[in-house]
Amino acid sequence: MTPPVPQDNRIASLDALRGFDMCWILGLEAVFKSLLGSLFPESSLAQFFSSQLSHVDWAGFHFYDLIFPLFLFLSGASMAIALPRRVQRDGVRPAVIHLLQRGLVLFLLGVFFSGGLKDGWEKVRWLGVLQRIGIASAVAGLLSLFFSTRALLLISISILAGYAALFAFGAVPDNSENAFREGHNIVNAFDSAWLPGRKHSGTHDPEGLLSTIPAVVTALLGLLTGRWICAPRPPADILRGLLIAGVALIIAGWAWHPFFPIIKKLWTSSFVLVAGGWSMVLLSLFYWAVDVRGWSRWTPMFLWVGSNPILLYILSGMGLFRTAAERLAGKGLTTVSWVLPMTAIAIMLLFARWLYQRRVFVKV
Repeated sequence: MTPPVPQDNRIASLDALRGFDMCWILGLEAVFKSLLGSLFPESSLAQFFSSQLSHVDWAGFHFYDLIFPLFLFLSGASMAIALPRRVQRDGVRPAVIHLLQRGLVLFLLGVFFSGGLKDGWEKVRWLGVLQRIGIASAVAGLLSLFFSTRALLLISISILAGYAALFAFGAVPDNSENAFREGHNIVNAFDSAWLPGRKHSGTHDPEGLLSTIPAVVTALLGLLTGRWICAPRPPADILRGLLIAGVALIIAGWAWHPFFPIIKKLWTSSFVLVAGGWSMVLLSLFYWAVDVRGWSRWTPMFLWVGSNPILLYILSGMGLFRTAAERLAGKGLTTVSWVLPMTAIAIMLLFARWLYQRRVFVKV
């Protein structure tokens, strides 16, 4: 069941928030951590904010743990706009083919980004960030083509409940006391037994096989949010719905945490709720500022980055911007901790602006 085709050409807040998210991935966190460490080395408040710019070691939630799921959430939200138009223009079958092709391209890019075949088949990292985006967004998109909004909600709830049941009833021989201990839980054990090639954490992978299943719900939450925004209703109702749903998901996730911990590396169901809730809250703030109030003077930088996210991510991962920054800043200046990351992100922004002004958009 495909929803009505959205009438608005673009939802500017989606593009701006995607760029905001990507800036943190591409080095903004390093700039802020360096500045906080240099300017306020003894400040406990600065240390707190700096800790929020790093992933938690295992259980819990920091701001930086939101960055990856937020991108996946926004991918789902964008599909709520793009897919109905594609179906209207080309039909369902071409839309299915497009989703499968896009998922395959992202998967192969992820394999290449992680080293490809340079060290042989046994050293290939088959699952990673781009692979998860490709798989989860493709599955979410395919489901949205054939199921109603209510059915997608029920599917999401079923996946999250089933994933929780997996930990509750899935036995690991040497782990009778703590079902969530790293390397000794059902998900990590499954990766160790069935995921071929190189794993990010040695015997298991934070973007492994079973943990990709609840990641589909992250994309579905974004897709359902996109449908909510695109429906013909007053902006005040859109904002109210986003905030209420976002806060409710955050509360539900933390209420579940004592029983099913929030663990990004396992993409636990409670993590899906908290990350999805904060994604909705952030989107509501951007929607209010950009689409409702029309405050867009601060958004061009994010629009540049959000227009070519995958290309910039790959180039950054290859060290292009950091290498250019090292050559530009010189050895003397790089002794100041914040100079190198700030120069690198400035180069990235200039390159993103150059692409945007020439309307060079590398779409995947």
